[in-house]
Amino acid sequence: MKKFHVPSSGFRKILIVKPSAFGDVIHGLPVLQALSERFPEAELHWVVARQFAGILKDHPLIHRLWVIDKDGWKRPGRFGRTCSELGKLRRGLREEKFDLVIDLQGLFRSALIVLFTGARETVGFESAREGARFFYKYRVRTEPELHAVEKNLLIARFVGCKEAAAQFPLADPGEVPEIVRGLGRYAVIAPSAGTLVKRWPAEYFGRLASLLSVPSVVVAGGSDVALGEKIASLSGGRAVSLAGKTSLQGLCAVIKGAQFLVTCDSGPMHLAAALKVPVFSLFGPTSPVRTGPYGSIHTVLRLDLACSPCYTRKPCPDWRCLLEITPEMVLEAIGSKGF
Repeated sequence: MKKFHVPSSGFRKILIVKPSAFGDVIHGLPVLQALSERFPEAELHWVVARQFAGILKDHPLIHRLWVIDKDGWKRPGRFGRTCSELGKLRRGLREEKFDLVIDLQGLFRSALIVLFTGARETVGFESAREGARFFYKYRVRTEPELHAVEKNLLIARFVGCKEAAAQFPLADPGEVPEIVRGLGRYAVIAPSAGTLVKRWPAEYFGRLASLLSVPSVVVAGGSDVALGEKIASLSGGRAVSLAGKTSLQGLCAVIKGAQFLVTCDSGPMHLAAALKVPVFSLFGPTSPVRTGPYGSIHTVLRLDLACSPCYTRKPCPDWRCLLEITPEMVLEAIGSKGF
């Protein structure tokens, strides 16, 4: 590994490339905090995907947010428009003349953005996929069984930041919706996940909501409105659904005011952990060691099966890892923490 040298004058402009996904953007926040402390005079910029920009909107530590339409770039029918957007992005990034560019994503697309900047000092992971590591001047080695937050902080330390506990600076979340304020004490249920195999069944969430000592608020994106309504209908009147009704900043406000959150391996899980709201998370095919809720106040419910974690992204014919975690088991875990 090449030795990194911090100039005596520090850095004038630093770019973080971390477009997605929701939880991954949250995992990058400690790097933002560390850079702001180590280089207080530097402008900090961030490249983020459009659907996750809300979590970084109006962030006091970010001088400029570069919002990209990465999902649109995948559509063959808009090839011409994509080329135009990429050209505009390249010109804009080059004009900034960044002193340091950090790629926390580690994919070909993010490494291409690093290349667009023309920066001399570029840092990424040795383990970056799709050939991305060959785009960096410096490559940081990590252990495979390391939490994503700690992995990102290795890069922060590599570029001269102090070794300190992770901090998750979040923008002002705004106000909690009126329907939630009227509930008093409440829990949040976040049933969605990036892939179907990471989801606990809606029937289980509905059953759990009916058993909890506090009412529940179901949160999800616009594509999961039906899921949220189904859970609310199965709760015996103990849950209300805000699925599709909140922005990312609104979601932050709802979770921040909750007693605790119940979820799968999901973006809201990482948001709650960043807000220091106790999480009860259900893990099946993925590893809580790598991507579990960060911090000691959280509880992971996971069966000790020989096949888990398998990291599959497709439906499994023997989906025991999540189906055999019952609502009663989750209720017992919640009760053991005094809720």
